[in-house]
Amino acid sequence: MAFLWGRNKPKSDLVKPTKDLLNRLRQPPKMQKTEEEVAKLLAQMKLVLMGTQETDSNPESVFQLITSMIQEDFLYVLAYSIHLLSFESRKDSQAIFSYVLRFRPPGSTAQDSTALFYVINKRPQVVIELCRGYNNKESAMPCGAVLREVLKYEGIASIILYDQSLENQLDTKLGDIAYDIAYVDRPQSGDGVFWRFFDWIDGGAFEVSADAFTTFRDVLTKHKPQVSQYLMTNFDLFFKRYNTILIESSSYVTKRQSIKLLGEILLDRANYNVMTAYVDRGDHLKLCMNLLRDDRKMVQYEGFHVFKVFVANPHKSDAVKRILTQNRERLLKFLPGFLADRTEDEQFTDEKSFLIRQIETLPPPA
Repeated sequence: MAFLWGRNKPKSDLVKPTKDLLNRLRQPPKMQKTEEEVAKLLAQMKLVLMGTQETDSNPESVFQLITSMIQEDFLYVLAYSIHLLSFESRKDSQAIFSYVLRFRPPGSTAQDSTALFYVINKRPQVVIELCRGYNNKESAMPCGAVLREVLKYEGIASIILYDQSLENQLDTKLGDIAYDIAYVDRPQSGDGVFWRFFDWIDGGAFEVSADAFTTFRDVLTKHKPQVSQYLMTNFDLFFKRYNTILIESSSYVTKRQSIKLLGEILLDRANYNVMTAYVDRGDHLKLCMNLLRDDRKMVQYEGFHVFKVFVANPHKSDAVKRILTQNRERLLKFLPGFLADRTEDEQFTDEKSFLIRQIETLPPPA
């Protein structure tokens, strides 16, 4: 490929023609020749950035290329177009994103890489388009891999959580939302990209659903103080969707994973306020009690770890007390034989015995 650009031509000259071809690729009809040309250019970009096993990349060429990507808004165009690329080009695009968002010039003392700073502060729509990669099974896994790599940065999580744009729209309000108290405390509309994860998880093809759930879990567990505040601000909206779409999903995998994640969220000390609000609701308790009677043992097991939070709570609401009291005798008959074959799980056996003792202390129903 080097002969196409000339020995002395700067590597940054790769960016504009690749961007133009990506834009052309989005215009029907999709041309195989265009796709092949894009594939060659993306492979060349990857080579400039990462070198080969035999040859290291040149820091100056890397810096020129990444600077040109930022100036040409290339990362947004690539994120927007990745589902149209061939399999190998999607892999190359994932590698390009990962490298560019990590790269720091030699001697840099900045906390964030140049590209990451640009994305978080100037072009958060790049992150939104990577999330929307779940709209297509072709782009789900490469986009998801990039998202999970950068979700260690709170600014990326903020973009995903606080975006309120509709599909095919750009949210121009994101900016420094992580530091905008008025914005953070404002309840969400439920239209932004974070809320689309519920549909991608429950309604997508298996590979889309599985990857989307992994990213969804990272969003909810990587930055605990931020997420705890977010869940409290959007408590009713979030748990209505979580319970009805994910926990009551017809997909066994989605159902089981969602119950397990719910238990992790509630039992995390950072989410104490979320936990107390959740276990105050009688309808949440009814949902968990139904999980104990599910036909599948792993659903029962994960449901148990949520149910125990209701029973162990020393400050039960009147609604929860009433439901437990009304079902006291049934529970005392049911629990001793519940998952009785888990004889080697000492922690489960101890927790079950503890719950039985707690339920025994409840007054019989009037």
